[in-house]
Amino acid sequence: MDKNKYFSLVLVLGSMTALGPFSIDMYLPGFTGIAADLKTSVSNVSLTLSSYFIGISVGQLLYGPLLDRFGRKTPLYIGLMVYILASLACYFVTSIDYFIGLRFIQAVGSCGASVAAITMVRDLFPVKEIPKVFAKLMLVLGLSPMLAPTLGGYITADYGWHMVFLVLTFMGIAVLLASKFFLKSIYQPDTSISLRPKPIINNFLIVLKEPQFYTYAFTGGVAFSGLFTYVASSPVIFMDIFTVDAKMYGWIFAFLSISFIGTSQLNSYLLRFYSSEQLIGIGLKLQFLISFIFAVGLYFNWFGLYGVIVILFLFLGCLGFCNPNTTALSLAPFEKNAGSASAVMGAVQMGLGSLASVAVGIFVTDSLLPISLIFIGSTFLALAILHFGKRNIVKKGFEHTI
Repeated sequence: MDKNKYFSLVLVLGSMTALGPFSIDMYLPGFTGIAADLKTSVSNVSLTLSSYFIGISVGQLLYGPLLDRFGRKTPLYIGLMVYILASLACYFVTSIDYFIGLRFIQAVGSCGASVAAITMVRDLFPVKEIPKVFAKLMLVLGLSPMLAPTLGGYITADYGWHMVFLVLTFMGIAVLLASKFFLKSIYQPDTSISLRPKPIINNFLIVLKEPQFYTYAFTGGVAFSGLFTYVASSPVIFMDIFTVDAKMYGWIFAFLSISFIGTSQLNSYLLRFYSSEQLIGIGLKLQFLISFIFAVGLYFNWFGLYGVIVILFLFLGCLGFCNPNTTALSLAPFEKNAGSASAVMGAVQMGLGSLASVAVGIFVTDSLLPISLIFIGSTFLALAILHFGKRNIVKKGFEHTI
């Protein structure tokens, strides 16, 4: 494959994977304006984020079988059309209830692009090139949370929050056109794949019954829900409680994203000296300690704006040690049905994340203390799942180490 073709393929696939993160993060600086325009609270606006996470969770399970049964392009096009129409409808929305529903539909549509991108990497590149391609796509995913809220902050400040969804609409159109003209599918649809619910569900249940999968998938999912808690609560923290403007919020969000990205890269280096299991334990214990310090500090009113930024920076950094390793160990036992395992793992992660963001919408209004308590509770639960799950893995002799 020549360099120009390689670059164009990676660029198109990267834009497909970036659609979801931009849809999550780009409208966050507009939460205060959305609440005012739709005559509701910022906490209720955060439920639009929860519905998006739920939509991603459902969509990941939906597209896997469809992409195998009907080929890569048809489900991709349908998903992108759903995304484009839902994004455009969000531009005109005047009710918080309709907005929550449209965000769910938008998420289901965006999943078509992200799942197709991951699947097509396996189709289009030689086996030895796949890790490098995934590394480039992960870099795009890492940069998206840095760029999206910053760009969204400027759009919101200058043109209003509605314009963010018009920009997302045109992004969806651009991705659709790029995938149509610059992305070729060599995969032949497999008509033998059943789309009946029972075989699909049975395949997912086989994955869930694997001790190593449920131990590390749920450990990682519960721990990673801290990220969703932060994302959902960040407009309340910075724009409501500390009253920063939309542009400054975007820059703070971008800065905090560096923490997770940086420790994810550091994790790759540390794997030369430590096992994945050891790094998960270290990350979770540090995460619990930081969460506890956060709660105590808030109770005694130790932290101002900069103190909160420092604590969140450290907390998010711990996730960079947990998430890559729990993902790898969850998928380690699977060779034949790694696709199903990936879909279930993504659904677990997004499902738990949506529950965390719903908790933010219910409990977080004008205080940071509930956020710290959610951090403590989720981290403690993750440690408990890891402790008892590892005993079950060893007992049944199913351990696959990395």
